[in-house]
Amino acid sequence: MSLYGIENLPYGVFSRPRGERRLGVRLGSSVVDLSPLGGLLAAPTLNPLLAAGRAQWTAARAAITEFVSRGADRIPLSDVTLHLPFEVADYTDFYSSEHHARNVSAILRPEAPDLPPAWRHLPIGYHGRSSTVVVSGTPILRPHGQLGDGEFGPCRRLDVEAEVGFVVGVPGRRIATTGFEEHVFGITLVNDWSARDIQAWEYRPLGPFLAKSFATSVSPWVVPLAALASREHQPQDPPPLPYLQPPGPAFDLRLSIDWNDTRVSSPPFASMYWTAAQQLAHLTSNGADVRTGDLFASGTVSGPERDQVGSFLELTWNGAEPVKLSDGSLRGFLADGDKVTISGTAIGAAGVEIGLGEVTGTILA
Repeated sequence: MSLYGIENLPYGVFSRPRGERRLGVRLGSSVVDLSPLGGLLAAPTLNPLLAAGRAQWTAARAAITEFVSRGADRIPLSDVTLHLPFEVADYTDFYSSEHHARNVSAILRPEAPDLPPAWRHLPIGYHGRSSTVVVSGTPILRPHGQLGDGEFGPCRRLDVEAEVGFVVGVPGRRIATTGFEEHVFGITLVNDWSARDIQAWEYRPLGPFLAKSFATSVSPWVVPLAALASREHQPQDPPPLPYLQPPGPAFDLRLSIDWNDTRVSSPPFASMYWTAAQQLAHLTSNGADVRTGDLFASGTVSGPERDQVGSFLELTWNGAEPVKLSDGSLRGFLADGDKVTISGTAIGAAGVEIGLGEVTGTILA
């Protein structure tokens, strides 16, 4: 059974040579053009559908499923160019894996390796730059920055962060966790590229800045929440404040990271401490608005084992324990020319495994 069958149908935006951008859904190794359905599905981006709300999402899903079932024309993916599937309004990144947070504390703050005091009380995050969110396949230029006292130059510890992004459809503020599915349209895979040497020098006291703002890659596919099975979230200790309860839906997702075509890690999303519903509730709790096309990401997805981590900082323990790739080379962090692909699968609403797409980037000097 294909991971991209009728149970899945993730949305994307594509174009053919010298053609206009069109909405489509992925079906196997092909894309189905949705423009014959007209209306919101004839737009060159997902944003009009995102803004239309849950009732329209459901109606569009039913129409698309019927259209595909009747034998709609398929266009091979090899014949199209894939684009950003939606216009990104704002970008927020969270820090919601306890395993990742503990590993980072032990690596970067060995003198104080415990979790930050507020970590179990609220979803910690930072506000990123929407202007540097790029679609999978876009080359990543090695960033420059301050590497220490009096030193400026190209990053030497360039890293990845395997994450899951959540795409906002309906705007709102002070959104309760129970309102999550009325505002969030779907998910996409995210690679939040990170310059660890720049980060280590700049991040205290205000957190990530230039170490994170140079590029964030996203998959060209958005999987609607309707295609995903949800489950009950794990208990949290201490119990969150009332505005973060109930925790909202959790999702059974598994990511994979390939470094130069070598599988190096398989992070499990089920181990995340804070849910996306809690992240959205906290993000909007002070009165901040979210808009159509806002993207907020889970933070690095890491499990308890070394082959389940979502960053090379953890995988190589800050470069001290390099990994051997299939070509025999040793890597601590990313070299020029290296390629990273993050892919994922999920348990779908129909109870079968579905694909989440992939996000790829190659490092340029």
